[in-house]
Amino acid sequence: MSDSTTIPSYNLQCMDIWSGNQSVTSDVVTPGLELSVYSRPYRGESRGGDVHYVSLCASGYITRMLLADVSGHGEAVAETSQQLRALVRRFMNSSSQTRLVREINREFTALTQSARFATAIVATYLANDSRLVLCNAGHPRPLWYQHRIGKWSYVNQDLIENGRVANLPLGFDSSTNYQQFSLKIEEGDLFLLYTDALTEARNGDDKLLGEAGLLNLVQSIPITNVRDFSQQILAGLDQYSESRPADDDVTLLVLRYNKSGWRFPSVGEKLNAYAKLLRLKPA
Repeated sequence: MSDSTTIPSYNLQCMDIWSGNQSVTSDVVTPGLELSVYSRPYRGESRGGDVHYVSLCASGYITRMLLADVSGHGEAVAETSQQLRALVRRFMNSSSQTRLVREINREFTALTQSARFATAIVATYLANDSRLVLCNAGHPRPLWYQHRIGKWSYVNQDLIENGRVANLPLGFDSSTNYQQFSLKIEEGDLFLLYTDALTEARNGDDKLLGEAGLLNLVQSIPITNVRDFSQQILAGLDQYSESRPADDDVTLLVLRYNKSGWRFPSVGEKLNAYAKLLRLKPA
């Protein structure tokens, strides 16, 4: 599953929206966060059902990440990807992600006649606050490395163990109120967001890797930087599956909290951002 080509790095500017549903291997930097993004559509198609966006608001304070696993593959998902991009852009300057999640759900509910639904995870980070807000709509649970205690764990595990119902996937009910979680994060914390191709990887005995296997895998990888960590996850999956191709689109986002990397946008960046905000330039 891994890629040996040179990995580009992208510095997100104010009012930027990055990526879509195409094949990509890249590093992304926003104020306070370092990300490594890997996505490969099923069977080598140019575009897949995994949709991934990272946006930065006009002021440079709000970073938002969306990872959705949309039913279908290839060009059939292209229009849905563009609709998601439009919604991300519409709400990119809002510190709250509640309306974004509500509108995305309404969009997918309207598409149910074409059997278009999705699982998704939406995350918002405010550069002036050491918190990450997550909304998980039926998506695989993210993994969280807490640097202070040196431990990996699944986000939201306690709620599932206590028997509370998790959020439904998008598109089942337009009136659903999605539960969101605010997590206090510290310097050096990591998160792994991914689609279910990771936990559904199978070995030679047709055994699923599963959540326990993925947790064991990430615990065995030394944490240096997000790029190496991401590539070693892919190498571990490749070894587990004995190099057999995945049966689905594969996407993972590794993000690291790096408050020391925060910088104020330059005057030029702000002018460029407001030109995009006023639609004087394309976003």
